[in-house]
Amino acid sequence: MTGTLTYRHTLIASCMGYVCQAIVNNLGPLLFVTFHREFAVSLPSLALLITINFGIQLTVDLLAVRFVDRIGYRAAAVAAHVCCTIGLLGMGIFPYLTPGPYGGLLAAVMINAIGGGLLEVIVSPIVEALPGDRKSSAMSLLHSFYCWGYVLVVILSTLYFTLAGVGKWRYLPLLWAAVPFINCFFFMRVPLRPLVEDSSAVLPLKTLFSKKIFWLFFLVMICSGASEQAMSQWASFFAEAGLGVSKTMGDLLGPCAFAVLMGIARTIFALRGSRVKIEQALLLSGVFCILCYLLAVFAPTPVLSLLGCALCGMTVGVMWPGTFSLASRFFPLGGTAVFALLALAGDVGCAAGPGLVGLIMNHFTFNRGLLTAILFPALLGICVFMLLRFRKGTGGRGGGANGIDGGVSPV
Repeated sequence: MTGTLTYRHTLIASCMGYVCQAIVNNLGPLLFVTFHREFAVSLPSLALLITINFGIQLTVDLLAVRFVDRIGYRAAAVAAHVCCTIGLLGMGIFPYLTPGPYGGLLAAVMINAIGGGLLEVIVSPIVEALPGDRKSSAMSLLHSFYCWGYVLVVILSTLYFTLAGVGKWRYLPLLWAAVPFINCFFFMRVPLRPLVEDSSAVLPLKTLFSKKIFWLFFLVMICSGASEQAMSQWASFFAEAGLGVSKTMGDLLGPCAFAVLMGIARTIFALRGSRVKIEQALLLSGVFCILCYLLAVFAPTPVLSLLGCALCGMTVGVMWPGTFSLASRFFPLGGTAVFALLALAGDVGCAAGPGLVGLIMNHFTFNRGLLTAILFPALLGICVFMLLRFRKGTGGRGGGANGIDGGVSPV
């Protein structure tokens, strides 16, 4: 132990880590219309900010497979929070220091992405390594804080715009930078445990890559990230520019309601997850996610479209933490590498989903761009159905030492 702090404080610090990630991922998109108007940033350039953000995060995910275990979780956590602090400060400062405002925004996004990528890799295995048996519940609770952080970003930012005016947006990122700055000191002191006590028992990457079931999980994570972020990153812009509602109303009924329902779904899963088969929950999530995208696109009124955006949050809530939990059951000795590689896959989806939507929006219409995103939950449903077939083929057994019941997997 470190001082009087316990593993409960470790869980709190980890949850706050996901709040920090929610800030760096979602504050920028709330300002897209402002960037578009004040700095004349085009739609493709806004989409590029999203793609670069998640592109750098997935690069960090890939590199983290090698370096996180060497430097340790604590050093990585502190570095992540330092990057998030600098990146958020830079979002409000860099555009006014660089020759072109877009270059300043890009620099801030890149620094934020490094911090966000590190948080994504280390926070989940830190929680997975904590003492206790309810791993899937703890994982879902952890990921629910990403949603609650997202809600706070939308509500408090909307309140700031109402009181101070959108014209003073540049001071808002400076205020949000206080959250990772404070949590950085928290992570310096909380007790941490390794995910696998015996490092020699960790499943080699070559063995992991040889299993077809791992690549199925990889694809599920891509679809999870794309299904979530395609709506999350464009909901505010879609509501304001596509549906013609005010910024305040669009943010509250679009991305804010999306995040609330996503957080509710993850909290419910944290409380009741032990009674639910994760594969079935993922399959239902994919089906209902498609229906919500269709409602958002084809609804005859803006209110119903916003309802579709909001309900989409509930359908994607279980996707990311559910896939993490299920994969950890199949590969209990996968170590940090499994989490890092799945986070990489998720970030591939987080970049591909919003990027594809933005591209289609620019060439066609807002609605057609958003409609394209249903490809991802559809593919997720197909992959999860294959996982169900696989589990049925193995007699419903979970994972073992080497991934499947301690033996060599047939896949």
